[in-house]
Amino acid sequence: MKKIAVFCGSNVGASEQYKQGAIELGKVLAARNIALVYGGSSVGLMGVLADTVLENGGDAIGVIPKKLVEKEVAHQKLTDLLVVDTMHDRKAKMAELSDAFITLPGGAGTMEEFFEVYTWAQIGIHQKPFGLLNIKGYYTPLIHLFDHMVQEEFLTQENRNMVLLEDDAETLLEQFQRMNV
Repeated sequence: MKKIAVFCGSNVGASEQYKQGAIELGKVLAARNIALVYGGSSVGLMGVLADTVLENGGDAIGVIPKKLVEKEVAHQKLTDLLVVDTMHDRKAKMAELSDAFITLPGGAGTMEEFFEVYTWAQIGIHQKPFGLLNIKGYYTPLIHLFDHMVQEEFLTQENRNMVLLEDDAETLLEQFQRMNV
């Protein structure tokens, strides 16, 4: 694995654990010499993650739509900052650049990014692993929903199993490695 896209919030959230989880992931990526591909912001979990990767000698590549350059305060110290036209272009570029995807806690935009990658995997647009970093149990309710969707036959067990879920970054990356990425 050379590059991993990470979707996460432009806020740090209500718990210090979210920030610490982003820091842990940033350190692990840098230690494994895996470049970060992310939303390009200097604020929230995005900024914490990018700063941590850079402070630990790693590469951080931001992909940000023109409209969000000022709103999300584009990070000015990245290895590379790619400015694209739309949110769709952002997701497509991040997917093109990356070997896998990790989703940290975040809001509606983070969920939208995760679900697009999930949908793309289900219909065969990519075969890249993706997972939720379940900091402080943030994604546990979503996993329960997926299990309910299987029970109600709106989601197959095979597609449910595509979603990897781990509480720590190192273990999630080990799962990616076992998938021969």
